[in-house]
Amino acid sequence: MSKFLTRIFVVEDNEFFSQLIKQKLEMNDQNEVTLFHNGEDFKRNLHLNPDIVVLDYNLPNTTGIDLLKEIKNFNDEIKTILISGQEKVDVVIEAFENGAEEYINKDDNALQMLDLKIQKHRGSVNLRKEVDNLRELIIDRNRYDRIIGESQALLKVLRLIQKVEKTNMLALITGESGTGKELVASAIHYNSARKNKPFVAVNVAAIPEDLMESELFGHERGAFTGADSKRIGKFEEANEGTIFLDEIGEMDIHMQTKLLRVLQESKITRLGSNKEIPLNVRVIAATNKNLAQRVKDGKMREDLYYRLQGFLIHLPPLRERDNDILLLAKNMLRVFCEANRMPLKSFSSDALKAMMKHPWSGNVRELKAFVERAVLISDHDLIEEDDLIFSQNI
Repeated sequence: MSKFLTRIFVVEDNEFFSQLIKQKLEMNDQNEVTLFHNGEDFKRNLHLNPDIVVLDYNLPNTTGIDLLKEIKNFNDEIKTILISGQEKVDVVIEAFENGAEEYINKDDNALQMLDLKIQKHRGSVNLRKEVDNLRELIIDRNRYDRIIGESQALLKVLRLIQKVEKTNMLALITGESGTGKELVASAIHYNSARKNKPFVAVNVAAIPEDLMESELFGHERGAFTGADSKRIGKFEEANEGTIFLDEIGEMDIHMQTKLLRVLQESKITRLGSNKEIPLNVRVIAATNKNLAQRVKDGKMREDLYYRLQGFLIHLPPLRERDNDILLLAKNMLRVFCEANRMPLKSFSSDALKAMMKHPWSGNVRELKAFVERAVLISDHDLIEEDDLIFSQNI
């Protein structure tokens, strides 16, 4: 048995006949059948990407041919089967000219023929799904060249990036301080359809509480003392692109209410104005805090907490990334030497072993400072274990 279900949409205004189709096709447990009795309901659900669509020719306010054209414009890989009580040759020709894979006469044998046609196309549908699955497993490292490492923990993160970058879904990146959350956020943005639009990073913890609303949503001239001119906020600056809200767990709970409204309605209002400004912004948030605990402590709104759980990406600490420590250290060493026009140095085997034993509580940020310090301390081309000064654990 195939590991894939075949998702079938049936658009048929005759409820009795559509139920017969559903009963017939669902005798095979590999079929998942959804019924629609008009074209409008079907079009509202086309984004769910069915594998096969069965269309009646005569429908209220439209025809199967009109829907067929919309399906092929949306995704020409969707298999389409037109069913009609009309046996006119021109209808059959029109169906095939507009991309229908099959045409079935609505007669006593229609259900049996439909079942056979579905079976015929299931193989190609499953093959496409298998190829799509394999593509997700194969990571194009050229697209993530700034994210260095080959550990299984990191590859899991890259696979999650590949999944979410294709969507506009809100993403929440979690992990200890220094694990590279902004780097992951920028990777999502620059590999998405928004890559040519702004990427605006905001460190929430660095903004004073009384300036937060103005910083995020902007203000009009005269909105408060010192507001000498109109100011565009970070959300408006990021319009059509991506806004990255780092350290979201540090946001004041009263400001969280206003942020939640923006996330729900995709509109902002500048301070000192009543005019709503519609936005089309992809939101990525990040935190090194336990947000669930902050909800229990009364420091985070529960509804915002659940809103942020759109798509979770957890970044592993450096100590769980095996040989990525060495790959990162060697790359940082090369970059630092080139940037400072110094002869390229390298680590001795004893130095590398010592680095692998260190817990790296500050993660990649700590490692970078450590490597740059070691380059300066060493008087030779080879950095020895004696040249290493590790940070004290906090």
